[in-house]
Amino acid sequence: MGAGHDHGHTHGAATGTAAQAHKGRLRMALAITITVMFAQIVGGLMADSLALIADATHMATDALGLGMALLAIHFANRPPTESRTFGYARAEILAALANCLLLLGVGGYVLYEAIERFVTPAETQGGLAVFFGAFGLVANMISLSLLMRGQKESLNVRGAFLEVVADTLGSVTVIVSATVIMLTGWQAADPIASLVIGVMIVPRTVKLLRETLNVLLESAPKGVDMAEVRAHILDLPGVEDVHDLHAWTITSGMPVLSAHVVVSTDTLDSIGHEKMLHELQGCLGDHFDVEHCTFQLEPSGHAEHEAKLCH
Repeated sequence: MGAGHDHGHTHGAATGTAAQAHKGRLRMALAITITVMFAQIVGGLMADSLALIADATHMATDALGLGMALLAIHFANRPPTESRTFGYARAEILAALANCLLLLGVGGYVLYEAIERFVTPAETQGGLAVFFGAFGLVANMISLSLLMRGQKESLNVRGAFLEVVADTLGSVTVIVSATVIMLTGWQAADPIASLVIGVMIVPRTVKLLRETLNVLLESAPKGVDMAEVRAHILDLPGVEDVHDLHAWTITSGMPVLSAHVVVSTDTLDSIGHEKMLHELQGCLGDHFDVEHCTFQLEPSGHAEHEAKLCH
């Protein structure tokens, strides 16, 4: 095939990121979150409940996180340009990273304030705390139902979903601690609940942070075994070798793969480049969920003549 390069694509340009389909649900969750946040701030001040204030503070970061997620979707779905060939798709991953940092910051703040409450106890009104905690719980359950499907498809939506999960657990903790105070008068239940809220935030945040960093570091997409991909390509008739095999994720729902495939000259002469590309695309399409594949077909011995910068 001389010095020319052939490319195969399983799909055309992406028309939208995975999170785009859930934009309306994110907006509804944002409206609910802001409403609950203000209600819990008022309730926390009235009841002098640190647990309720901690939950309200977390709701504030949720509102900011949901807002960033929506803004990221707007930028991520802008069309590609000559200088940004994948558009702004990575904006969603950056939003997920920012959500992780917010969650870790809130967790640290809540833990600090809870320890302060042990040093300087306060009189918490259990009845009011139970009422506002229950209000937050119902609202958070609605938000969770709105984001449940989207969190399986997009890291951006998952970041928002996990913040609402933490809020839901926080509301439950507030209700439990306030009930304990009402029944026993044990005021330490409030800072203990705050500690529980802070601790609950960390594990899910660390998991999301790990997944986000994997995308930014261009690790192989989750669920794609590169050794298996290589084996499938090598199993095709006429394929002698595969090198410069790379797979990464632009954003959630947009995995990409590229490879240099060495094909025997006889095979290329007999079936042609186009048929070989279709076979490669069909091979990967049947076994792996890859949005966009690019193949360079090379005759035997071509790799020895490639410039190092092409590897």
